[in-house]
Amino acid sequence: MPQRRIPSSRRAAVLAVSCFAALALVAAGCSSDSSDDTSASTDTASSGGGELAEISIGYSAWPGWFPLAVAEEQGIFEDNGLDVDLTFFADYTASLDALVAGQVDINAQTLSDTIFGVSAGADQKIVTVGDNSTGNDAIICDASITSIEGLAGKTVGAEAGVVDHFLLLQGLATEDMTEEDIDFQGIKTDAAAAAFAGGQFDCVGVFAPFTVQALERPGSHVLFSSEEFSGVIPDHFVATGELVEDHPDVVQKFVDAWYDTLAWMEANPTEALEILAAEAELSTTEYADLASGTTLFDVDEAIDAFEDRAGDPTSLPEMARRINPFLVQSGLAEEEADLSGLFSPQFTTAAKSGS
Repeated sequence: MPQRRIPSSRRAAVLAVSCFAALALVAAGCSSDSSDDTSASTDTASSGGGELAEISIGYSAWPGWFPLAVAEEQGIFEDNGLDVDLTFFADYTASLDALVAGQVDINAQTLSDTIFGVSAGADQKIVTVGDNSTGNDAIICDASITSIEGLAGKTVGAEAGVVDHFLLLQGLATEDMTEEDIDFQGIKTDAAAAAFAGGQFDCVGVFAPFTVQALERPGSHVLFSSEEFSGVIPDHFVATGELVEDHPDVVQKFVDAWYDTLAWMEANPTEALEILAAEAELSTTEYADLASGTTLFDVDEAIDAFEDRAGDPTSLPEMARRINPFLVQSGLAEEEADLSGLFSPQFTTAAKSGS
């Protein structure tokens, strides 16, 4: 699979540097072309007078987030009163930093990465649930490695500090192993997939659609995936605390647009698949094969996920309580995040009621 390109009209005008070894997020905004500035102005003018509320949204290469491209192409954002600056990030980590730096108002990201950001001092709110990874995050190995114990001493490439690194640590923990038992190599997800496909590393941790490229290596196979870890990798749309507090009407328009998009996709499956596959730079057949690995949540499933159910990994508050200490114990975070106020389910509830 070719490397995912960023069209110049959607290139982020931010150069973000993440220093996960120092357990801090550092983001610096810069631009070589002022026309590419993605800083949000968030004009909350009412759409009733013909004006659209301006908002910037970031996302990266993940099947559960490509429906944003459907919303853009089909004019669903505009129908809900939004003028959206939709920015694709080839580097997922850069999208996380962009939200922290205020370069985007809303970003598509995972629960573990959101908790990591909050633990470092970011004010972020999960405003709706997009999906759950049910196989599309995977640890892929060469033919010689057939068990988690077999990872001992092997080189494993994954993007440091983000979701597939977290999945790797989860898998190792099932055999009382840690990162110290392997030769971990931090590398960006797209580069990790390409390097593994080219014969580097014994294993790699990547998410779809980069799994397709990694599996091009002869004899490669999925050692374990998010399918074996129910609820561990939920994906969300995360807004800045400032946006939620100062412009809840804009957040509501976005959440309404998201569920309108899912409804349009359900009513137009063939056309939706074509848009999604084009966005991922895959054939429709390749993209359809990924569908079972990502479970998109309808509004009822999202509301259910927000419910606090002790012991149930499909409950976001419960999973957050599990992830929080794990990030500290594994050395990914310096201290546990304050989870109070992290979840903002009111926008999803209102979307269901139509209010």
